[in-house]
Amino acid sequence: MAKAERQRLVVGVSGASGIAYGLRALDACRELGIESHLVMSKAAALTLAHETSLPVAEVNAKADVVHKVGDIGASIASGSFRTLGMIVAPCSVRTMSEIATGVTSSLLSRAADVTLKERRPLVLMVRESPLHLGHLRTLVRLAEMGAVIAPPMPAFYAQPSGLDAMVDQSVGRALDLFGLSWTPVRRWGEDVGPLGGPVAGDGVTEV
Repeated sequence: MAKAERQRLVVGVSGASGIAYGLRALDACRELGIESHLVMSKAAALTLAHETSLPVAEVNAKADVVHKVGDIGASIASGSFRTLGMIVAPCSVRTMSEIATGVTSSLLSRAADVTLKERRPLVLMVRESPLHLGHLRTLVRLAEMGAVIAPPMPAFYAQPSGLDAMVDQSVGRALDLFGLSWTPVRRWGEDVGPLGGPVAGDGVTEV
């Protein structure tokens, strides 16, 4: 009999602000028993130094497998290497632009390109604001190619207790797109909101 294959998720971390999203995605994979394959851009290492006190080695230790960004011969560069898909958290404008053009200058963008061509979920937690017309057109192109654009927006209905809870909610909702349910996510109609009661203003009770 063939050996049971462990589920894998590729986690890309680019140089946009918000490296906490990538770190928590790695933590979530560990908690869910998903084999994480990490690839970080060189700019992400700079962001790490600005936004946290963690060394790169400690980030790498969160992943099951770490791939060098210049290693175009890595497993995740091939469509025959099966994964659940890929999340890029956070996703910079440069990274999203590379993916949109198909010009893959690094393993990060190559792995994303492979994810698209294999029709697997590619979730891009794009971090940029405000967006000019070029950005918007690039995002439309990515959506047309099959990528899911998932900017990390705060979900105030979840009544977050602080910044960490807001990060976890965004990461958890992104993981939902791979069919993964992570415990920290607070869900409307289950953990918060009208739990079978009337919705304010409409007088309707859920049956």
